[in-house]
Amino acid sequence: MLNGILNVYKEKGYTSHDVVAKLRGIAGQKKIGHTGTLDPQAEGVLPVCLGKATKVCDLLTDKDKVYEAVLLLGQTTDTQDTTGTVLEQSAVTCSEEEVKKAIMGFVGAYEQIPPMYSAIKKDGKKLYEYARAGIEVKREPRPVEIYAIQDITKEADDTYSFDVYCSKGTYIRSLCRDIGRKLSCLAVLSGLHRKEVHGFSVTDALTLQEIEVRQADGTLQDAILPVDALLKQYPAYEITEQAENYLRNGNKLSPRFFKDMGERRDTRIRVYHAGKFAALYDYKEEEQIYKPFKMFL
Repeated sequence: MLNGILNVYKEKGYTSHDVVAKLRGIAGQKKIGHTGTLDPQAEGVLPVCLGKATKVCDLLTDKDKVYEAVLLLGQTTDTQDTTGTVLEQSAVTCSEEEVKKAIMGFVGAYEQIPPMYSAIKKDGKKLYEYARAGIEVKREPRPVEIYAIQDITKEADDTYSFDVYCSKGTYIRSLCRDIGRKLSCLAVLSGLHRKEVHGFSVTDALTLQEIEVRQADGTLQDAILPVDALLKQYPAYEITEQAENYLRNGNKLSPRFFKDMGERRDTRIRVYHAGKFAALYDYKEEEQIYKPFKMFL
């Protein structure tokens, strides 16, 4: 079984679930999961977890991301992008300078209302299920942050591209909608390219076809990152020999079971045994002990 994280280039026309299904066929294993949905219209970086690495899918989903977005002014659709049904059109009278100023005005934290066509749940149902049934429900604004916007370029009449560095939970479709509102005209997303997720760059991503070739010639493993390569933000500690059985059974571990820990108590740590990554453990101050968070043995 393959274990680790693969940097996949999701091409247009595929859903994230399509990518996982195709990878299951290529790799010949079921235990595969993606780290964050990309719309079929979108393309770019989609880190995929294989085998034991599926345990960290939720940790990677919460990471900051970089996108190249294409904004189209003058219309709105039910999906907030150009794949949807046009609901309304408007004349575009704003200048290029006004558009660029409005786009830059979203740098920083703001409250964003997510789109109806999204996987966010409301009363146990996903928003897109309501949308497909023709029902619009009230959505609460959610805090997001745009860290930076760069390389704003006018591509054609009423069309602009720009790079967005943003926090988890940011919908670029909704950002485009909000830019349009700020300009007192309508706007939708007409293209989206995810360029980076938590250190995974588009320059290193492999298409499904490239992955299939590597699997056939036996070089796919070379492209798979080990699980702990994405967890470097957590300090690493090796356990003592006397703690081996405790670790293997998923028991709590006293700080004395870690080599060279001293008096330091990190909230979350990577745990190694005989040089191999074994688990993530969390420190519980009230008990002064480490408890297993995720096991990878």
